[in-house]
Amino acid sequence: MPKMVFVERNGVPREVDAPNGLSVLEIAHKHGVDIEGACEGSLACSTCHVIVDAAWFPKLAKPTEDEEDMLDLAFDLQETSRLGCQLIMTDALDGLVVKLPSGTKNAGG
Repeated sequence: MPKMVFVERNGVPREVDAPNGLSVLEIAHKHGVDIEGACEGSLACSTCHVIVDAAWFPKLAKPTEDEEDMLDLAFDLQETSRLGCQLIMTDALDGLVVKLPSGTKNAGG
């Protein structure tokens, strides 16, 4: 089974099982990682914002315009920011590393 790493807000990395077909948001919830996901993955908020490790960012599919619009509302936006609900695990993403932002704000969710 693929794995992924969440770097918690305190800087501690946490490796978890990341089943194919689940979103990063779903994987976070399954393992008790502190990501809100107020809109439950319907692309209506930015509370599942994660910062993708720079080495992994080019391996991801490009964000949709809707995702980019929601990211504009995210707290602590970075060049490699993505919404966890839009990142779906595959074997190609085995080992994916994402960092939790320093906080969240719920605008539009």
